[in-house]
Amino acid sequence: MDLFVRAITLISKLCGVIAALLIAAAVVIVCHMVFVRSVLNENTIWQTDFTTYSLIAATFIGSPYLLLNRGHVNVDVLPLYLGQRARFWLALAAALMSFAFCLTMTILGAEFWYEAWSNAWVSDTMWRVRLWIPYAAMPIGLGILTLQYVASLYNLVTGREPPFGLAPKEAV
Repeated sequence: MDLFVRAITLISKLCGVIAALLIAAAVVIVCHMVFVRSVLNENTIWQTDFTTYSLIAATFIGSPYLLLNRGHVNVDVLPLYLGQRARFWLALAAALMSFAFCLTMTILGAEFWYEAWSNAWVSDTMWRVRLWIPYAAMPIGLGILTLQYVASLYNLVTGREPPFGLAPKEAV
């Protein structure tokens, strides 16, 4: 299981790098689009689609990295007031519900991707991108996020990580 946790940690960090590169690519493409439209006075065909798809892909693919670093939106008022035992059970319940949600979304995202791939869906724009390509970010990102939840649950249950990342003395 330690190998699994290390592998998922490495994959989640790689997802963070890929998400950052997708965002950087979107910024460069937007600059290119502004230059083409303003300076060259020409139309752009693919830039808006690429930017939209890359930012959405960065969101899905970057989510395992956010979970790894506890970067998701978190309301920690209740855990701060709870004792260590109650904090553990709350963290376990929250992680299990999040895992179930991510697993469900991974399955539904994979079905959606497969439908786009098997039916040869293309976008309605001039670029006519094959939609299975940007849609692949959903099952990939959510699948790795689900595996990151498995690793986080393992770390929580074995005591390798404190609940909500709060040390036992960090209570109000």
